[in-house]
Amino acid sequence: MKKFNSFLVISLLMLSSLISNAQEYLRGDVNFDGQVSISDVTCLIDYLLKGSWSDDSHEYVDLGLPSGTLWATCNVGASYPEEYGDYFAWGETAPKEEYRFENYKWWYFDENGYRYISKYNTRSEFGPVDNQTELEPEDDAACVNWGTLWRMPSLDQVVELVNSCSWQWTQSNGVIGHLVTGPNGNTMFLPAAGYYDGSSLEYVGTYGNYWSRSLYSYLPDRTYCLYFDSQYWDSEDISRYYGHVIRAVRVSH
Repeated sequence: MKKFNSFLVISLLMLSSLISNAQEYLRGDVNFDGQVSISDVTCLIDYLLKGSWSDDSHEYVDLGLPSGTLWATCNVGASYPEEYGDYFAWGETAPKEEYRFENYKWWYFDENGYRYISKYNTRSEFGPVDNQTELEPEDDAACVNWGTLWRMPSLDQVVELVNSCSWQWTQSNGVIGHLVTGPNGNTMFLPAAGYYDGSSLEYVGTYGNYWSRSLYSYLPDRTYCLYFDSQYWDSEDISRYYGHVIRAVRVSH
């Protein structure tokens, strides 16, 4: 038992050293988020402990997109393509009963009731500026719920999906949404899942609102999403506190 405890202490000390010197010891972007950071150490530890990069049980489709992006076939929290799945506020990693202005994780209010942003902020009038314009993996609901092989899509990936694919408003197993067909003829179905405002689920079967991981930096209390209805599909900016669904993209290792 003493040997085991000593080994555990030594291992924790080594891990602490590795984490505190991530930039020096880690030479690669392990989680492919575009930068070398502490998140890559987390991803590497996950690999060492599990013997694989992450849970690889979720299906995805190759639409033949120019970037090679692979999209999940189901929403986060769903078991089949027509299921809406879970709803999340942007930068939160669990669903909740109400999606309100006042209970959003990354906003706070001063004694006069003025709202400020505590993380992901590009403008000083909104609070402390950190200039982070994309969700970190620990705040990414796709990564947290599905593992390090998955991320919420970037704005560029949303725009590519809109511009490179054909979109057909249809029904699949009685559920209204868009059938998205890629350049190679492969398809995926995006249900019109609506969104939560407060405790009300609104516009189901009419609108689809899917989060990206990219901040709308001009107004950092808003972020980009994939929006569609029967006649229109594009990227839009919307307030961060609403409850939207997520269609994840796969990270390749």
